[in-house]
Amino acid sequence: MHSNQLLQKGFTLLELLVVLLIIALLAGYVGPKLFGEVGKAKTKTAASQMKSIADALDHYRLDTGRYPSTEQGLIALVKKPNEESKWNGPYLMKDVPNDPWDKPYVYKVPGDNGHDYELLTFGLDGKAGGTGEDADVSYWQ
Repeated sequence: MHSNQLLQKGFTLLELLVVLLIIALLAGYVGPKLFGEVGKAKTKTAASQMKSIADALDHYRLDTGRYPSTEQGLIALVKKPNEESKWNGPYLMKDVPNDPWDKPYVYKVPGDNGHDYELLTFGLDGKAGGTGEDADVSYWQ
């Protein structure tokens, strides 16, 4: 083998830079789309978790005749309140989960607009209102 043949088997620096540029362009196009889907998935997860919590609240009400008070909070679903003799829980298999943004769910009795209760999360920003991943997700009965 001649030394010229050995040199021709590798990639040139220009070829490597072109490949890296193409990968960077693809990542720049695909990355934001994937991160947008993560936000939608978290919103769907919050809605699903709230449905499970709402089912547990309904079971609590069937046993005790009422929903836990705002002061008792969602912890009443896993730990018996002192003043609740008809409690037959725990109503959730595990502790009350935080929302997908790792903040506690907001629980109010009575809920707004005449609802028995309201369960909500304020989304990523932790503030009322917003759009996209910052949007509020609520459930009421």
